[in-house]
Amino acid sequence: MREMVRVRIELERQRLLLHQGESLVASYAVSTSRDGPGEQIDSGCTPRGLHHIRIKIGDGEPENSVFVGRRPTGEIYTPELGQQQPQRDWILTRILWLTGLETGRNRGGRNDTLRRFIYIHGCPDSEPMGEPLSHGCIRMRNSDLLDFYPRVDTATIIEVV
Repeated sequence: MREMVRVRIELERQRLLLHQGESLVASYAVSTSRDGPGEQIDSGCTPRGLHHIRIKIGDGEPENSVFVGRRPTGEIYTPELGQQQPQRDWILTRILWLTGLETGRNRGGRNDTLRRFIYIHGCPDSEPMGEPLSHGCIRMRNSDLLDFYPRVDTATIIEVV
């Protein structure tokens, strides 16, 4: 039987920690919200508390695939494409769509993580990691996301602290 997998995202350290059983098996630099932590709709903040992965999106898509509305556009991100559209918030490679587990904190009403479209997703490699610069989501390097994605499933608990 496979040991339980848990994920802890530490906002202060800008790290995603992957545990299997009691062992830390991987640690990745991330970028969370530039507006800090928070749960309100339209806040642009990264929601705290317990979540789980609601939906995994992007199986089989190539690295640097571009997503809009959780669907691949057929584009592959390149630095040239990024220069042509510098204001675009790039969602690349894979999407792990989160849903809150704590009613009143991150589930339901104006604090609903799922309705806020909060994801763990890839971004251009030129984007800094370890600094809070996202619009609320948790950004990862594409290579790290490709390593992380198959290690989790839709039952995986994600704790954001």
